[in-house]
Amino acid sequence: QVHVAESGGGLVQAGGSLRLSCVVAGRTYSSDAGGWFRQAPGKEREFIGSISRSSGSTKYADSVKGRFTIARDNANDMVYLQMNSLKPEDTAVYDCAAGRGWFEAAESNYVNWGEGTQGTVSS
Repeated sequence: QVHVAESGGGLVQAGGSLRLSCVVAGRTYSSDAGGWFRQAPGKEREFIGSISRSSGSTKYADSVKGRFTIARDNANDMVYLQMNSLKPEDTAVYDCAAGRGWFEAAESNYVNWGEGTQGTVSS
């Protein structure tokens, strides 16, 4: 059993920041990847980044590279998504997920998903 739950969404102005948190807990020995996805209004769900929970290595989508940072704190079963320089087009429901390979962007790699948290960026 793996439990995944996001928190930290909210409303910010363009140029502001949000820090999302994700609990990845339980029997996670086969879940090295902590992935972040988002789904904006009218768009398909998009991979935005992932982290190896064992090594800390990260991978980011080009659309967020340089603005978003993923980190992990294994002692507290946490994966974080720091979002800076936010734009209105970043408005989305953000989902955290646990999967096998940290390098894998495909949704099929991720087995356990949180319920999502809304991030809204006003212009």
